[in-house]
Amino acid sequence: MSSRSEQARTAESLPLPGGDFRMFVTRLGIQGLLSLGLLENPATGKAQTNLDQARMIVADLEMLRDKTFGSLDEEETRALDKVLGDMQHHLVQHAGEAEVTQE
Repeated sequence: MSSRSEQARTAESLPLPGGDFRMFVTRLGIQGLLSLGLLENPATGKAQTNLDQARMIVADLEMLRDKTFGSLDEEETRALDKVLGDMQHHLVQHAGEAEVTQE
């Protein structure tokens, strides 16, 4: 049987992960997917597109890649390259769709 202290544990009482580079890059990627409207915003329950915000996140990821060049381990480099590449691909796709709908 579990103790009372274990029963009282909630998500709010657990420590948040921090200081992990791959988790940081993943969080940026999630923000990018939200800004591209590929994920629903948990606060609104709606998927909304904000291409300016998506471009800003891609620029931040590019800056992060450039500033950390040579100081990341192989897994960190792979994670950053994957998230950046995926974001760039989706941004180009969405920007092209936005141009078509504006014509």
